[in-house]
Amino acid sequence: MPSVLETSALEFERFYSFINSTKEFVVNTPELQSWTTYVYVSVAVMVLWKLYCLLFVPLNRVRKLSDVGYLTDPGFSKRETANNVRKRRKIGDIPPVYPNGWFGLCESFQIEKKDVKYIEVLGLNLAVFRGENGEAFAVDAYCPHMGANMAAGGRVEGSELVCPFHAWKFRGDDGVCSHIPYCEKVPSVAKVKSWPVMEVNGWIYLWFHAEGIDPSWFPYTIEGIADGSWKYGGRTEHYVNSHIEEIPQNGADVVHLEHVHSPLLGAGVDLRYMWSKFWGFGHHVWNAQWSAESSPNEHIGVMKLGHSIKCFGDNLSIIDMEVIAKQIGPGIVYMEFSSALCTGVYIQSLTPVEPMLQKMVHNIYVNWTVPMCIAKFYLLAEAIQVERDIMIWNNKKYESKPLLVKSAEDGLVARHRRWYQQFYSENSPKFTFQKNDLEW
Repeated sequence: MPSVLETSALEFERFYSFINSTKEFVVNTPELQSWTTYVYVSVAVMVLWKLYCLLFVPLNRVRKLSDVGYLTDPGFSKRETANNVRKRRKIGDIPPVYPNGWFGLCESFQIEKKDVKYIEVLGLNLAVFRGENGEAFAVDAYCPHMGANMAAGGRVEGSELVCPFHAWKFRGDDGVCSHIPYCEKVPSVAKVKSWPVMEVNGWIYLWFHAEGIDPSWFPYTIEGIADGSWKYGGRTEHYVNSHIEEIPQNGADVVHLEHVHSPLLGAGVDLRYMWSKFWGFGHHVWNAQWSAESSPNEHIGVMKLGHSIKCFGDNLSIIDMEVIAKQIGPGIVYMEFSSALCTGVYIQSLTPVEPMLQKMVHNIYVNWTVPMCIAKFYLLAEAIQVERDIMIWNNKKYESKPLLVKSAEDGLVARHRRWYQQFYSENSPKFTFQKNDLEW
């Protein structure tokens, strides 16, 4: 048996032989001596990576508040312009700022088992966490002991959240403190508020009601997502400087479709320039109607939408799309669509971060046979159309008594406003302040 020294010497000799062989290969291969070879290889790797992302990686398009919807003032940055508009713009006589209903806290994939996430929505400061059994919980973030934020350093044990400051332990389902490490008897008042949550369609939703009433309705399960026949195609995220009611109201405002969403996608999102003659060879055609469902689903509003594109006067039938968009309460929309290229659903989550700041997220799910690049195109198209709306929302005033004319179209807007009133109650929070900067 060879000694340790002999074995080490043998291994070194083999390694040295390998290095020499590699050196000879490079020296005797002219292509590997040229710097252009490495440039070509780098470019090829980059192209392959981009192609891989296009074909297999879901879209993740995030736009901050100042990125979209503002007319930049000369000499000011986008951020400064957004701040100036928020300070100077008239808000109007707005309804209560936080309606009652289910609201998206975050997408399911954003919180793994034993994770804790700090979330500020609806005037609440929440610690949202997932127990070791996979169940999601939401409790008030601040520990009643000495005010530590339990989402900042807290840890999960079982289905309980442990405060990082003094290790008080709170149950996720009811917020009751179950253990204080230096006290034998836990006081009955030691608890935090636990909020009703449910997880469905890839989202963790929270029930908010100003009167403390338990949930009277629930978002329904989308079968294509639940049974796995539809795959995830990506997400877009936007922030909108408006009252929350302005956004779903677009579903009943069928006239705006022609005037905001008619130009082709290539015309961009700036309302000033999208009517350029360069893109005049084609336009989107919309046909929409809105109605509210009857009891027991009176919390659901439905928009039926037909879409097509005309180029040089001819209809591109392959792009024709039929959409049934269901507004589930004030903050959730499920838009199921079908076309020759794709069948699936958009999920829209709309949640107030502040009284006049809404977080809007869109997800797309499509049937498994659809290439990822097609799903991403559909989601990007939706994002471009939404960003046109954001330019309106970010700069408009809420009209509590709009000058509606006697027409079927304005009649739908009036009906939508009456329908939306059901989500306000006696103690719904009113607007009491305005935050004038983007430090949210």
